[in-house]
Amino acid sequence: MSAGQPLVGSGHSASVPPGAAAAVTTVLDVVIPVYNEERVLASSVERVLAHLATLPWRSRVTIADNASTDGTAVVARRLAHQHAAVHVVHLAEKGRGRALKRVWSASDADVLVYMDVDLSTDLNALLPLVAPLVSGHSDVAIGSRLRRGSRVERGAKREVISRGYNLLLRGALRARFSDAQCGFKAIRADVAREVLPLVEDHAWFFDTELLVLAERAGLRIHEVPVDWVDDPDSRVDLWRTAVDDVRGIARLGRGLVTGRVPVAEVGERLGRVSAEAGGGRLGMQVGVFGLVGVGSTVLYALLYLLLRGPLDAFAANVGALLLSAVANTAANRRLTFGVRGREGLVRHHAGGLVLLGLGLAATTGSLWALHALGGSGHRAEVVVLTGANLAVTVVRFASMRTWVFARTHRRRGQPAP
Repeated sequence: MSAGQPLVGSGHSASVPPGAAAAVTTVLDVVIPVYNEERVLASSVERVLAHLATLPWRSRVTIADNASTDGTAVVARRLAHQHAAVHVVHLAEKGRGRALKRVWSASDADVLVYMDVDLSTDLNALLPLVAPLVSGHSDVAIGSRLRRGSRVERGAKREVISRGYNLLLRGALRARFSDAQCGFKAIRADVAREVLPLVEDHAWFFDTELLVLAERAGLRIHEVPVDWVDDPDSRVDLWRTAVDDVRGIARLGRGLVTGRVPVAEVGERLGRVSAEAGGGRLGMQVGVFGLVGVGSTVLYALLYLLLRGPLDAFAANVGALLLSAVANTAANRRLTFGVRGREGLVRHHAGGLVLLGLGLAATTGSLWALHALGGSGHRAEVVVLTGANLAVTVVRFASMRTWVFARTHRRRGQPAP
């Protein structure tokens, strides 16, 4: 923090949390992103300033104006003129994530805070939110409306969407934090410098992406149960935001599965390396491989039934297995292991054909056993062959991960997937 930057002084009425007594020089930068909020901006900033004066740290408030078209900019400038601890940043484009990334990246504060302008979250949660970051105990802190001890007032529609979204994150990205979208978060500046460059979203998915990347880097996320009251005047388009978030989940999931996002390296640079750093990649590969396998199995069954008319059972099996195996290798190459372009294409499909031989042996043996035991009929054959294919799937995944696609990743200087 430059010597000439005025700040809200540390309060004397607040009790200093353990480990923070010597940290009164720590600076908090509380960022409030706004778009057309001329009606509530002044009162909200005044409330925040009054509360910051009770805390044991110096602080400032930064208003991030997201290309407002009403009088928000005028109100913001007036507040900056009236209060030396208020700073204003104007952006030419909309986007909450864009605003936070811009201000946080340029800030010279020690701890970076974000809160919504409507102040739906009770400000009494600010001290327990920030204290673990000041002490070095945690790297990121979030307010949670879904933790035990929180008190929330909002409509059933928002409640269902919020809980459904966080369940989706747990299932799709293996997230362990409870509330991705509460507008009340903080991050250590050194952590932000490492994680922010990896965040691609500029809108509402920004929060989720930041948290998932931090978690995958092995960083510690502290959660604070909050008192939260829904803003009836909220102009967030819930359904459009939900669709954008689902797209963000798919994009982020692909990046983590393929290793394109170097989360483990971030953890190493921050000295937060743990057994969980970069974790989840294998689990997500298994998930995507499983989905590809299900699709390939369905394709195999359809091809077998199609070929079984003009061909006998063994010939139909070979044809269906060959075509579905080629499709399976192509899908896993791109979706599961993130290999693109023509490099290694022939070798990958050759490896896939070797694995096809294993599948052919297993399925042919299954057909032989079925017929030897007196079984017959197209449906019985499909059931037996499908079971054999599923059994071979485990071996296929292990072979693809450690053999077929491993060399391509090593040539690129990446660890094997």
